[in-house]
Amino acid sequence: MPETHAHRRAALRALLTEADLNALLVTDLVNIRYLTGFTGSNAALLLHAEDGADEAATVFCTDGRYATQAEAEVPDLEHVLQRSSAAALATRAGEQPARYRRTGFESQHVSVDSFDTLAGLAQGVELTRAPGLTERLRMVKDEQEVAWLREACAVADRALADLVAAGGLRPGRTEAEVARDLENRMLDHGSAGTAFPSIVAAGAHSAIPHHRPTGTALAAGDLVKLDFGAVVHGYHSDMTRTFVLGEPAAWQRELYELVRAAQATGCAAARPGAEVSEVDKTVRDVITEAGHGEEFAHGLGHGVGLQVHEAPSLAATGAGTLSAGMAVTVEPGVYLAGRGGVRIEDTLVVRDGTPEILTLSTKELVVV
Repeated sequence: MPETHAHRRAALRALLTEADLNALLVTDLVNIRYLTGFTGSNAALLLHAEDGADEAATVFCTDGRYATQAEAEVPDLEHVLQRSSAAALATRAGEQPARYRRTGFESQHVSVDSFDTLAGLAQGVELTRAPGLTERLRMVKDEQEVAWLREACAVADRALADLVAAGGLRPGRTEAEVARDLENRMLDHGSAGTAFPSIVAAGAHSAIPHHRPTGTALAAGDLVKLDFGAVVHGYHSDMTRTFVLGEPAAWQRELYELVRAAQATGCAAARPGAEVSEVDKTVRDVITEAGHGEEFAHGLGHGVGLQVHEAPSLAATGAGTLSAGMAVTVEPGVYLAGRGGVRIEDTLVVRDGTPEILTLSTKELVVV
């Protein structure tokens, strides 16, 4: 999609102009994929702020392993083949210091040692910190990105439905076995991989927010928390559902209904113009009023896209407002140490009006 990537680079140029930068040296591979379409493991991009349609001063660099791939994925930019991609482009800037006079770099992705090397090569160029510029653009998804997110969520939904229908959640199976089973089913349905290491947490382990699956066997009466995601065209899904093995105890049902109500409140609050910290507070207030505020110890959610965790952050410490087109998770949880916990999570897209929920597995309490 050369036109899409060219449009994104044009939008980034506007941010460079606002920041009084002549160029930006992009070294983060996720940002490079977003701006060029390149999916290899070594690349850099020197984006000039004043380029017109010909982009004559914008240069893409990778190494010889990816020469053919780069021709196919990045057909619309000048290519340089060099193993040390960022260094090669810093040298290019140093050869034309008047053109690249004030060049930003992604300081959140560049080490001190790497900066010293780049600055030494870019003679006559002022390398200045410019963190988060591409990430600002990535927060709002276009409809193609939403379509890929929707597909990734559908893959996860289908895998979970298959797991449950096949009796994959039953006493005697270990957390690790369930995790492998679920991940294999996502692959079978077209996922390119797992969005992150899957969480399967049974019994008391379900009260550990990021528990890693172990050889612990599921048992009758357990709450079982599954947090997992698929990847389609580089875009990630993220969903959590909590089940109970056998007839739930009263406390389990009460806890589940509290989290379900809080999660629904959060989804409804995810509207354009909403302060991210206020969305978090709206949900946290529901849980606090029920006496479990101390047992909801993490943020409400996060952006999702080419990375499973990206901006914005829906948390008390989060800054900024939601915009239409942002893809975020809403994932409150309440965790009773030594007993069990419940988390319910959806990936959704902020829309004018009602958010579009992408993860469609039921949020009713499922007894297996």
